[in-house]
Amino acid sequence: MEALIQQALPTIHLFFGPDPDWKQVFLSILTPLFLLGTAVEYLYLKKVGRSFFFRKQEVMTNMLLGGTYQAMEVVWYALFVSVFMEWLYSFRVATIEVTPLNFLGLLFGIEFCYYWFHRASHRIRWFWCAHVVHHSGENMTTTTAMRQSLFYAVNLHQIFWAPMLIIGFPVWAVLLAYGVNLGYQYFVHTQAVDKLPRWFEFVFNTPSHHRVHHGRNAEYIDKNYGGVLIIWDRLFGTFEPEVAAVDYGIVRQPTTNNIWTLNTHEWRDMFSDALKPGPLWQRIKHIWAPPEWVRPGLADQSNLRDKPTPAATAKA
Repeated sequence: MEALIQQALPTIHLFFGPDPDWKQVFLSILTPLFLLGTAVEYLYLKKVGRSFFFRKQEVMTNMLLGGTYQAMEVVWYALFVSVFMEWLYSFRVATIEVTPLNFLGLLFGIEFCYYWFHRASHRIRWFWCAHVVHHSGENMTTTTAMRQSLFYAVNLHQIFWAPMLIIGFPVWAVLLAYGVNLGYQYFVHTQAVDKLPRWFEFVFNTPSHHRVHHGRNAEYIDKNYGGVLIIWDRLFGTFEPEVAAVDYGIVRQPTTNNIWTLNTHEWRDMFSDALKPGPLWQRIKHIWAPPEWVRPGLADQSNLRDKPTPAATAKA
């Protein structure tokens, strides 16, 4: 497998530079397939009278968020991420050759790491500040997969891939495996697919499972964290089947399509909460506690997103 990569390197370097982010390389190569998938999804939904899910303004916002996210990823990889991940790799206990079979094992390992990264992105406010952008869409189409934060690049989420680096997989392979994981997830952001065969639904993340993940219904919040597989959710008690109609968005929904506001509102709220008077240890707890955590004696916090309001529950 490494031999095939070596053969492709001159072309990759021509378009992506001498030290490419292989996650971005893979996703860029897949972009025509992503756009084709979105076109097919739209035409199908239009045929069955459900193209109203493609709200023009939201689709444009999703694409703008995706474009700025990609640009920041490229810049921050060059400035920091490459060095940081190579530093983590320097602590490896072995050096693993990337054969097709080993890469399959890496994909499985990355999926396990992704489950915990995704779970932390909901249960630790620092990581939620970036992830909230993805959940702020009030619809579900494949373009929702593009709805990503500028600040994923800078919130140090790369630490979740450290186990694979320390085991001995090289940085390029870890990033490529992560890109494969994200590439699969593009296609689970859709309402054009109902339920897949039961065996597939039992093992893999599917559009039905991921619709649940994007719901702000009380029973759906913080469920179905899997990227490619759903087995970790079943094992760790975070699985929820799609039964009730999904109410998309977040509980305290921003009413804007301004991409800067969408990227920054939760950071602003978190630091605002942390700067309010009180014991230092409670103030800094706003950074690592769950997003809905309420500091004792501080009742006016701005983002209790995991506590559904009566209106949100009724809408669901």
